[in-house]
This record gives sequence, structure tokens and C-alpha cells, in this order.
Amino acid sequence: MSQLERRQFLKLSALAAATTAAAARANPGSHPATDTAQPSLADLTWDKAPCRFCGTGCHVKVGVKNGKIAAIAGHEKAAVNQGLLCVKGYHVGAILYGKDRLTTPLLRKNGELTPVSWDEALDLMADRIMQDPAGFAFYGSGQWTVPEGYAAQKLMKAGLSNNHIDPNARLCMASAVTGYVSTYGVDEPAGTYDDLDACDVVICWGNNPAEMHPILFSRLMDRRSRGETVRLIDIGTRRTRTTEFADDYLEFRPQTDLAIANCIANQLIANGTFSKEYVEKFCNFRGDNEELDLMGKQITFDEYKELVASYTPEAVSKLSGLSVDQLTMLGELFGDPEVKITSLWCMGVNQHTRGTAMNRLLHAIHLLSGHFGTPGNAPTSLTGQPSACGTAREVGTLCHALPGGLLVAKEPDRKHCEKLWNLPDGRINPKPGYHTVLMWEKFCTPTAEGGDIHTMFVQVTNPGQSLPHLQKLFRNKEGLEDKFLVVSDGYPTASTELADLVLPAAMWVEKNGVFGNSERRTQQWFKMVDPPGEAREDVWMTIALARKLYDRGHPGMKDKDGEFLFHAVDDAGQEIPFWDYAHFRDINVDRYLYEEYRPFTHKKHKNVAPYDELAKTQGLRWPVVQTDKGTWRETRFRFAEFDDPFVEKGRGIQFYHSTTGDDRAQIWFCPYEPHPEEPDDEFPFWLCTGRVLEHWHTGTMTMRVPQLANAMPDAYAEIHPDDAAAAGISNGQRCVISTRRGEMEIPVWTNGRGRPPRGSIFVPFFDERQLINVLTLDAHCPISKEPDYKKCAARIRPV
Repeated sequence: MSQLERRQFLKLSALAAATTAAAARANPGSHPATDTAQPSLADLTWDKAPCRFCGTGCHVKVGVKNGKIAAIAGHEKAAVNQGLLCVKGYHVGAILYGKDRLTTPLLRKNGELTPVSWDEALDLMADRIMQDPAGFAFYGSGQWTVPEGYAAQKLMKAGLSNNHIDPNARLCMASAVTGYVSTYGVDEPAGTYDDLDACDVVICWGNNPAEMHPILFSRLMDRRSRGETVRLIDIGTRRTRTTEFADDYLEFRPQTDLAIANCIANQLIANGTFSKEYVEKFCNFRGDNEELDLMGKQITFDEYKELVASYTPEAVSKLSGLSVDQLTMLGELFGDPEVKITSLWCMGVNQHTRGTAMNRLLHAIHLLSGHFGTPGNAPTSLTGQPSACGTAREVGTLCHALPGGLLVAKEPDRKHCEKLWNLPDGRINPKPGYHTVLMWEKFCTPTAEGGDIHTMFVQVTNPGQSLPHLQKLFRNKEGLEDKFLVVSDGYPTASTELADLVLPAAMWVEKNGVFGNSERRTQQWFKMVDPPGEAREDVWMTIALARKLYDRGHPGMKDKDGEFLFHAVDDAGQEIPFWDYAHFRDINVDRYLYEEYRPFTHKKHKNVAPYDELAKTQGLRWPVVQTDKGTWRETRFRFAEFDDPFVEKGRGIQFYHSTTGDDRAQIWFCPYEPHPEEPDDEFPFWLCTGRVLEHWHTGTMTMRVPQLANAMPDAYAEIHPDDAAAAGISNGQRCVISTRRGEMEIPVWTNGRGRPPRGSIFVPFFDERQLINVLTLDAHCPISKEPDYKKCAARIRPV
């Protein structure tokens, strides 16, 4: 297929998908996926599950025949997707059936991976931990199920008193966390996807939902197809598929989004269009302190006014590349109280050297203008992984966190968790562990030079492809004989190439699971098919490892009553040895762990629904509370009296976990500052990485699906045609991209799906044969510690 043909095909596919989505929602009976009758395939057993891919949380129906997935359909009763799926979702069942599934534990001997027993594999891990528990680290994922993440969290923080546990969500959602927490005192959005059905305007801040969250994007297309007016504003650094549907495209110079947000605040105050009543009732003002820490310092309204005064449309136009008219339009839009505005963002805002700051500023302009707390008015971050919210954030599998939004550094939080876990006083270590970038830097540094992490256990992620600055943070492990890498996965990956021990993992519906999506929706599913060979559940691996440590006498593997940390009994009071795989299914381990975890969610009013209630539904949005009639009620809009059960009567809006203890949110000022690696004469281009419609993250699963792999078989470099011509590179020719960290060869695609401006390069990261993250830098937000994958200086030349 020629580049032109491919472009036309993809464009038509996008239009067809949007049209189909619109038709399905307008007339559900007209679309096969929303028909209440099952597809006409004989002898299939059907059950429900959330999709395995992104954080949207679409629900699918899984049809099983002869022990294998035989069909996938969108779930017509699911509020998230109403029977519709994206191209990845329709093929999700095929991710289990790649020809190279891992089926037995493998130990590297003399450079070769050799089969070993599960018992030997776990003994090796336990031996290394016993030698030095403080040098063991656990690296997980927003793809961990809630029970998997909770088990890992309990092993590390309740058992080993070791906080060196972090998820790959540190690489994608950490800045959203710090933004929410420092603004409202508690994490995750106040609104839900329902805002997309009520808003007048959607602003995408460095976000491409047409490809990355297509089901959510279809809700907007649906409304337009029914004659509703929904204005879409795309604020970005390159034209994308989302731009094709936008009413306004505002292309800004990378990093200057901070200035643009401050410019909106400037105009609200200068024009007197900010919501004075809302601000006086519900908000405080805050700014960065010298330490650039999470809480900053309190400032007055007059100080805030003075700080934003220099961000006039004229000044910001020169800095950002937006016109004065475009900036004025944004200011007037937020200044209109009759317009309902929903802001959406994802990696463009979060993967930012000032990611926390940019998150704060988006919340600030919504609070300052009063566009918060009513249907259609919401600042909402979107997640890229199916349980980045449910597991990384709610379970707290971050190096500084405890379950339920609590913190290891706070003594009352530690004591609360020690009580729930029935631990001796002082068991939980008060010092935060290493965040992802530092953890891998320590692992890839010789012990003699301060590299004090000696053993790394990786589950449900592929750091050998997804970490930034790969040479420094992953490849430098090669040759370090005292380092031991354990990788659990369903397939060989860039990570298993350097692994010393590879563990075959059960995937998706080969196990029970619970996910939490971007709108606080907790979703449950049951095991439907068996994993291949000796592949086993990640949650079992964690508990079996804990039992090995218990058998070796590690004191942390006992609670204060002397019972095993993962102690469960049957109805007769007899202990269930579910660490022995022969007994793993004697109980529903997911239900046992989830129900143990659930009380942790109450302190911060993140009350998740009971497991048995989740089993009856396609998910419930927390906080979920029991009504007087005994039923369970979800919450759509937090902090708003009309819907949030924890807001006191008569308060209207109440930020009941306010960081200032006065039920007020914080309106932050954070200044614009240049990126640490701006283009220059030597490296004159901006380099940005990201995803494509057909593939998910590192392609471990989607590249095993023939339809998806064939549709997008290789990564590429998008560059402007004039830049290509100036470099002497023609469309389809291979070029060399270089940064200060390395170089790579890759084909060029001009006038393709995305259209970067002159001086900019975009490369997706799904292709393990073309590791763009060898080139990216590890500079990160000082507060969230999230790296910036969207901006670094690069150059190009022909091969």
C-alpha cells in the first residue's frame, strides 16, 4: 500500500468508526455490537470483562468455545462504551494466542535461557532477598490488577519494610496524581465521562483522543451526528487525527503550554470575568516555594494577580506561537459562565519536566472561572493503562504511597495501615523508596559505585522498551554480574533480553481480575480460559514468594499474631495453603485480597464497591455507598452536594480533603520556564514520542495480533515535508535521528497521519526493533518524578 493509499485508508477508517459510533448511540438496535441478542455462534459460553488495553475501561463480552476465546463483542450494557469497541478492542481476544507465548520458567545459564521449575525459580528469588532485603525492588504497572498490586504492596511495605516499589504509571500518570493531590488534597478526577455528554466545549490539551481514546471521542462525534453543537478545541504541538475534527487548532511551541494557561488566568482577572463568588467561597491561592515541593506556599489573591499579570496575550503570543486572537478566544471562553467546558489531557501534559505545574494550572483556570462541579464543567485527565488509576493510584503501588491515598511519610497514615494489616508498630518504613527513574539508575549502577538495588522483580510491563534514556536506565545492566533481573510476562520482550530469570505469566481472562479506569470505575471479571503450559498468575507468584520467605524465617512475613502475612482460612477455620498452586483455586484469591483492601479506601472517601456487587455489574464509580434500601450507589460528581454523598448538606461544593484543612481547593500559580534541552544549532529539532491507533504501548500484545501488526507493521518518523527536503530525505527513505544520548535509523513519513510543524519530529514507541527511547532523556518533573518523553533536542540526516 502506498503512503497516499494508507493515509486515505486511515482517514476513511476514522470517519467510518466515528459514523458507526454515532449511529449506534443514536439507534442502539441498529448496530450488531449493541444488539441484546448474542452473536450467532453456536456453543459459546459468554462472560464479561473490561478491555485489556487503555484506561477508558470499555467492557467486552468474551465468547469461549473449547477452552479458547472464539469471539469478542462490545458489551451493550456497559455505560462506558455502550457496545462499541475500537479496533484494538475488537481484536483483544487474540492477544492470548501469539506463537511465542512463554510457557515455562527460564533461568539464564551460560548466557542462555534454560527451563527450570517454579520451585527453583522462587527459591532463587527468595535466597537473594534474604541476603539483603533492602536491595530488592519491585517494578510493576498500571496493568496490574487491583489484587496483584495490593499483594505486591503488602509484600513490600507490610512484609519487607521496603518501599522500593513503583509502577510504570510513574512514567505516565504521576504528574496527574501530584496535580490532583496538591489542588484538592486527594487524587483522581471529580467528574466522569458523563461530562462529555453535557459540555458545550471540549479542550484537548496536548491530547489525541481520536486515536488514544477513540471510544470517548466517539461520544463527541455521536452528539454532533444528532445535531448538537459541541465545540472541539485542539491545543497541540502537531496536527493529529483529533485535529481533523476540531473547530479550532492552536499549535503552540513545546513547553509553552504553561504560559498559555497563565494567560487565560491573566485575562480572567484583567477582564473581571473570573467567578468571584466561587473563588471567595471555595478556593485559596498557592504558589511554588524554593524547594518545589508538593504543597508549595500559600499566597494571597493580590499576590496571585501580580504573578499572572505579565502573561498578557501579547507577551504569551510571542513566546508560544499562538496568535493574540487565539489566546483572547480562550480567555473569553473561560470567562463566559454560560458555557460548559471540559478539559481533557493525557501524556502531553503529564510527560513534562513541569508536569505537576501544568496539571495544577489546568485545575486553576477551571476553579478561577467557576467551570467546576456541575455536569459538563470538569478538568479531567485520561489514563493510558487499564488500571493506572485502580492499582497504581488507589492501591498506592508508588514508592511514597500506601493504599487508599495514604503516605508512608505520615505517621498517622502508617499507623492506620499497620492496624488494618495487623502489624507490629513501626513495621512500615517511613522513608519513601526509589521512584522509577532512580530505581533503575541504582539497579544499572555497579554496587561498588552506589548501585544498592541488586535484584529487580518486574511484572506486567516492559521497561526494556518503555523507560527513557534506555542505555543509562536499562542496557547498562548488561555485564553487571551482581545484578539479577526477574521478568514476568506473557511473551519475550526487550526486557527479557537482559533478564536472568523469566517467569511465564497468565494474561487477561486466563485469571480473575479487577481494574480501575479513568473515571473512578472499578470493574471485575472472572477467569474464562486456562493459561498455556506452566504460565501462572502474577498474584500467585507474589504470594508464593512471600511464603518462601516465611519458610526461611523472614520476620516480616508474619503479622503481630504470628500468622502468615497472606493468611486465609476456610469455613471450618482451617488455613488454606493457596501459595501451593495445587490449592490456589481453593478460594477466590482475588475476592479475598480485594475485600481485605477495601477498608483502606474509606479514610480518603474513595470507598470502592464490594466485590460481589462488582461481579453483578459492568463497573461502579467510587465513592460507592450503601443506601437505606440496601442497594449500592455510585458517584458521578465528587465534591458537589447534588451527587457526592460525603458533601455536607447546604455546602454546595466542599473539598473535604483540602490541603489547607478548610474545605477549599488551591488555585496554583506556577511560572513558565524553558525546557532543559531546547533545540540549538547542533540539535535543531524537537523530538516527541507517543502512540498510534493500532498499537498499545510497547506492542507486546498488539504486535501478536495479525490484523493490527499488518495494519501498522513498523514505526516511522513523522517530519514536515520541507524539513525532509532540506535534509535530502524523500518520503519512505530511512533517516538517522540523533540526540545527545544516541542515534537510530528509521523510515520517514511525510504528510502522513500526523503532521508535525517544521522543526519537529514524532516517533511512536511500539516497535521493539526501533527503540526510540534510546534517544529520549530522563529529565523529569521535580515533584512527580515523571520523565518528559515529549521534548528533547534532535537532528536528522539521510542514511
